Amino acid sequence: MIYAMRENLRLRGKVALVTGSSRGIGRAVALSLAREGSDVVVSYLEKKEKAREVADMIEDMGRRAITIQVDVKNFNEVAHMVEHVIKKLGRIDILVNNAGIIRDRTIKKMEKEEWDDVINTNLTGVFNCTKAVIPYMEKQGGGKIVNISSVIGLAGNFGQTNYAASKAGVIGFTKSLAKELARKGILVNAVAPGFVETGMLKAIPNRIKKQILERIPLGRFATPDEISKVVVFLASDDANYITGQVIIVDGGWYI
Repeated sequence: MIYAMRENLRLRGKVALVTGSSRGIGRAVALSLAREGSDVVVSYLEKKEKAREVADMIEDMGRRAITIQVDVKNFNEVAHMVEHVIKKLGRIDILVNNAGIIRDRTIKKMEKEEWDDVINTNLTGVFNCTKAVIPYMEKQGGGKIVNISSVIGLAGNFGQTNYAASKAGVIGFTKSLAKELARKGILVNAVAPGFVETGMLKAIPNRIKKQILERIPLGRFATPDEISKVVVFLASDDANYITGQVIIVDGGWYI
């Protein structure tokens, strides 16, 4: 199915790199960026077939799409990925640092590997991807970086010290980097979703999900598309005077 082209596409001619975009929020972000005219790099770690599905959908919209397997924890792998994207697509205008994992456990029971995996993926991975992309954005005269954090990075949560620490780190990283890169024309913001209908949410026991819903004033969980629309806004020219901000999208949970 070929999608009809709209005239007022906000991201026409842009190239976006979205990490962890074979499923969940990343998938929704990749597709939303494409709907607004962007070519998209679909980065994944394990879900090759799912990544290819996303790329096929993007190409059906008339955009260019490539899939790349990469472990964001690996600095050299990330550097090679970015070099490959530049060779294939010529530029990177938008970086969405979305790749993330959870390894929930109380600190008493948490193994060091569970701490390391979450911090290295959710926080060091953001550093690795951003570090690799910045030189190209500087040469282009600007760009947009959107980091996916979480309300858990602001509020904390039982059994999620590693996840909360990683997402709080993303917020600090975002605010500091925005100050460093503003003069280069590179805008850096974060989106902090609440509880979203993804695989991570499905892993939560029903009784806990019921308790969470009782705390959400809007009375429901977010959809991945609702998060992706905020990312698209921050990646577009509509947000050209916004940098260093954290946009909370949680239905009122963190009030």
